[in-house]
Amino acid sequence: MIRAVLLDFDGTLVDTERLQWTAYEQALAPFGVHVGLDEYRRHFIRAAGGSDWVCRRYALPVAPDELRARKAAAYRALIPAGVRPCAGAGELLQRLAGRRLLAVVTNSVRAEVDVILAHLGWTHGFDAVIAREDYVHAKPAPDGYLVAAARLGCAPHECVVVEDTERGVRAGLAAGMRVVAVPSDLTYDNDFSGCVRRLDSLTSLTETLLDQIDRDGCS
Repeated sequence: MIRAVLLDFDGTLVDTERLQWTAYEQALAPFGVHVGLDEYRRHFIRAAGGSDWVCRRYALPVAPDELRARKAAAYRALIPAGVRPCAGAGELLQRLAGRRLLAVVTNSVRAEVDVILAHLGWTHGFDAVIAREDYVHAKPAPDGYLVAAARLGCAPHECVVVEDTERGVRAGLAAGMRVVAVPSDLTYDNDFSGCVRRLDSLTSLTETLLDQIDRDGCS
């Protein structure tokens, strides 16, 4: 039985990817570097190591860790006015609360996640929140999802992962979990091979669909 739904955060539950891009633009501006949105979605969203890539590509005089720190400061300033839930996210949490265990599993650091959850009134909406500090290797490694399953007391086959990116899907599959893809307009062309479903929005992720996925897995 599917006991837990493990949800990616940025781009899946919260519409933050353009805010992240804007924050990187602000961090890169002093160096005269501009990364377009299409370039950003290919090197930062679809693939891991975006800050490492941009530092190499433009021979920046700062290390990736410093660039990430500058971006983080800019991003936190953008959150209060700019963060919105993805379509159907709030309704999904209400629909599944008390019926399935719910967890956030994200590559974002806890300070950013906590601020956004508080801003949206979702602080108490999850049975677990797994942020970047809680595991060793970031997505596409399976670490975060395996930590979430252990925290919830579930086996991998009892979990469904919900992701919007190729590297997130790879993380869920590597963890031995079934994965549902919910692409955004920034990730529509990612490789979602191996997913049990591809949905247009979280509105389609219902109890009925989870039961169907469960039955499919047992057939």
